[in-house]
Amino acid sequence: MASEVFGVSLTAGVTNSESVVLNGVNGHTYVITSVVVCETAGAAETFNMYIDDGGGGTDYELLSDQAIGANETFVFNDRIVLVDEDHLCIATASSANVDVVVSYLDQTR
Repeated sequence: MASEVFGVSLTAGVTNSESVVLNGVNGHTYVITSVVVCETAGAAETFNMYIDDGGGGTDYELLSDQAIGANETFVFNDRIVLVDEDHLCIATASSANVDVVVSYLDQTR
């Protein structure tokens, strides 16, 4: 039976290695309503946000070298759709400390 449930994914301490901030599951469609990125280390930073198609390593950039100031917050509120095992990922350009909050609607098929 299909369902629709709102959810949130919380990821603390994102740095310069890939962090999966929303991990898709087969049989689900995710409508991402917002992504909030907060720099917490007190140093200006840039980050990339991208979709890893099916978790297979092919990345599609949504944001590339997006600047975020020291102790500032960046809000991305365009709608993004992930299907099945797609992953939403974020990585900073250098060693950093960034927290990420992803709000989404999870629809099962």
